[in-house]
Amino acid sequence: MRTAERDVMVQWLRNQHQPMRLMEVCGTHTAALYTTGLRNILPKEIKMLSGPGCPVCVTPSAYIDKLIDYAFREGHKVLTFGDMLQVPGGSGSLSGAKAEGGNVNFFYRPEDVLPMAAADPDTTFVLGAVGFETTAPVWATLIKQVVAQKIRNIKFLTALKTMPRALEVLSTKQSIDGFLCPGHVAVITGCESFREISEHYHKPMVVGGFTQEQLLQALCRLVLAVQKKQNGFWNEYASVVQENGNLKAQKIIQDIFTTGDATWRGFGKLAGSGLYLRDKYMELDAGSAGLDEDKIPPGCACGEVLLGNKLSQECPLFGKTCIPEHPVGACMVSAEGSCAISFRNGGRNEN
Repeated sequence: MRTAERDVMVQWLRNQHQPMRLMEVCGTHTAALYTTGLRNILPKEIKMLSGPGCPVCVTPSAYIDKLIDYAFREGHKVLTFGDMLQVPGGSGSLSGAKAEGGNVNFFYRPEDVLPMAAADPDTTFVLGAVGFETTAPVWATLIKQVVAQKIRNIKFLTALKTMPRALEVLSTKQSIDGFLCPGHVAVITGCESFREISEHYHKPMVVGGFTQEQLLQALCRLVLAVQKKQNGFWNEYASVVQENGNLKAQKIIQDIFTTGDATWRGFGKLAGSGLYLRDKYMELDAGSAGLDEDKIPPGCACGEVLLGNKLSQECPLFGKTCIPEHPVGACMVSAEGSCAISFRNGGRNEN
């Protein structure tokens, strides 16, 4: 950014009666804003909100409860990523189920289940398949391997979601001035869906990278767009994000999954925002559809945080009864959860 342009932008910000409210929609962006130091040096006139960029955080309680049910079924074993173990469901957590004798464990890589299943054919392994467009190709590849190897004792409970519908809902909110779009998701999807949403809802959107320089470049572009009341989409991560995205990854997602309605914490049910196994693979499904109930503990503001209505520190439980070691809400669990990130970085007030 040119010096003169920067000075004009800073002066404009200082003249505003209300802060500029920008939302990042990526858990890795949320973390990077802290680790790069950018969040602490942004002008107080810019308020950063952390949206639904963490797939663990938006997973409804009914999904956790379903995995817990499987953990106590004879001849079944639940496997998932480690950060899912502490996510509260309506009837406890997977780590709590494990402590009570439930058959639960975690994996580092989903494909680790293949030799496990081969060595223990009498056990049905139920995999908690959670993620956005970024991880959907990983699950799709594993499903193809399971089919090719004719493995009969692996099932998938999916909570795979796609970002556009949630962004559309957020774009209707007058309280959000612009969006820092998810870089990792954009690598898979490309730019078109973000551009269409931006143009339809008249909200500036910028996709950016994760280094300090990349983030600063994306934020400067976004602030200038808001300042000039420019609607549109800008790709400030062009070295990685291509216009059409990763076509190979898109194809394998389309081959394995079909879209359907899905429930997001804070948002409710969003039409067409979920990925479910196609009919030809349904024998591998562990009952993923219809997991819509979402019991949020009393006082927990996770839903409001994910919608951008509150900052993490505005939740009455934050840093008190809700801490990473004893999370009350899902946003305090995952490494990509906004509450956990904020707490681990000192729990200070956000911009």
